[in-house]
Amino acid sequence: MDASRELHRLTSGYQVSQAVHVAARLGISDVLAEGPKSLAQLADSTGTDAGALARLMHALAALGLYAADNGEYTNTELGAALRTDVPRSVAGWARFIGTGSHWQAYAGLEDSIRTGETAFPAVHGEAVWEYRAKHPAEQAAFDAAMTSMSETVADAVVDAYDFSRFGTLVDVGGGRGRLLIGILSRYPSVRGVLFDQPDVVAGAHDQLSAAGLSDRCLVVGGNFFDAVPEGDAHLLKAVIHDWADAESIEILRTCRRSMPDHGRLLLVEQLLDESPDPVRTAFSDLNMLVMTGGRERTTDEYRALLAAADLDLVATVPTAGPTFVLEAAPRT
Repeated sequence: MDASRELHRLTSGYQVSQAVHVAARLGISDVLAEGPKSLAQLADSTGTDAGALARLMHALAALGLYAADNGEYTNTELGAALRTDVPRSVAGWARFIGTGSHWQAYAGLEDSIRTGETAFPAVHGEAVWEYRAKHPAEQAAFDAAMTSMSETVADAVVDAYDFSRFGTLVDVGGGRGRLLIGILSRYPSVRGVLFDQPDVVAGAHDQLSAAGLSDRCLVVGGNFFDAVPEGDAHLLKAVIHDWADAESIEILRTCRRSMPDHGRLLLVEQLLDESPDPVRTAFSDLNMLVMTGGRERTTDEYRALLAAADLDLVATVPTAGPTFVLEAAPRT
């Protein structure tokens, strides 16, 4: 390996990220799904300058997203994953990762490393949740990214864990319900409650209706620091990693208060000590430092958080993806 060349490639990674972000924003892969397009046709469909677009397409073709033949561009298998209409699409995440607030927050990474403080509020003057509430377009991009990522996680979780023993499953912080829809579709005897901030779950009704699950799933808006609906099991996917220990314990205690003695708490999270993709998990941990003040954790660190909320970790179930299902029971 040429160490200098490899390090140069890694150092320039932000350019790749931004180029893919722009391709997703322009919908290039969706346009090419219609069939091969000349540069002029592609520029017309995306509303871009043909000369500048040619340079972007040259770079993206070098990365393997698109192929050029006889003056026309087509999707490769990699580029097709950036379409918005395919299973496990990466388009939502790509459109979010290059948004201004996310991009700019990483300029504060060095200060975070020096001080231990979260970069986002240092750069933008307020916490990420408050910022997005004031910027609907960026909130919408974040919601779409989370839905996009849930496409990948949902199938792996449903395949790995048996939800059939629960009468009612409460998805806490469940966004627009992608994971819960997958679970309810697989397990017809289970009823669901989708719980998140009111403005977030307001967008879930159409998805539930399209999946034929409106009669089996209640949609509830609220704040998981205050109270959550009661159920036989409470599911939190990629929620606890967003928060520091004190807030995480508070969320877990809120859930514990709504659990019966036979109930279960299920966390879907990455694990630093068992990750099948340690690079992804390590950078997810770094992202939590920059963005939210949370962190990825080891199994023992999750065990300690759960114990502080009067819960015992009883099982750790790997999925086919990077996440695990951590099952906790009330202490007796």
